[in-house]
Amino acid sequence: MFSDIGAFELVALVILGVLVFGPDKLPKVIQDISRFVRKVRAFSDSAKEDIRNELGPEFKDFEFEDLNPRTFVRKNLLDDGDDLGLKEIRSGFDLKEEAASVTDAVNGRSRSSGSAPSLRKQDPVRPDERPPFDPDAT
Repeated sequence: MFSDIGAFELVALVILGVLVFGPDKLPKVIQDISRFVRKVRAFSDSAKEDIRNELGPEFKDFEFEDLNPRTFVRKNLLDDGDDLGLKEIRSGFDLKEEAASVTDAVNGRSRSSGSAPSLRKQDPVRPDERPPFDPDAT
């Protein structure tokens, strides 16, 4: 729980606790806080167990940590067991080449290796002419 707190932070917390609560009340406050943390953990564990029991035997391997989106993506999409063929899709993208072609197209330069669409400004539309229509833009 407190694995990321260093020695300096721990000493600072103790000094702050002594200043705020005083040396005579500090042990009682620490005891009350630890009792509260234990009750919250017990409540959380019992709630998780109740949910697992209500879900039934088909969800016996259910982990609440899997509900975190990062864990879900890491477990199901970035896994080494590539069931979906995502490694092949990822290796097909050359982002540096794509970014360079877009930059060149925006700056009006032509690339010899790619066929990037021209993004130059077009001539203004005459009053009797309809403006160009892009079905992908709507």
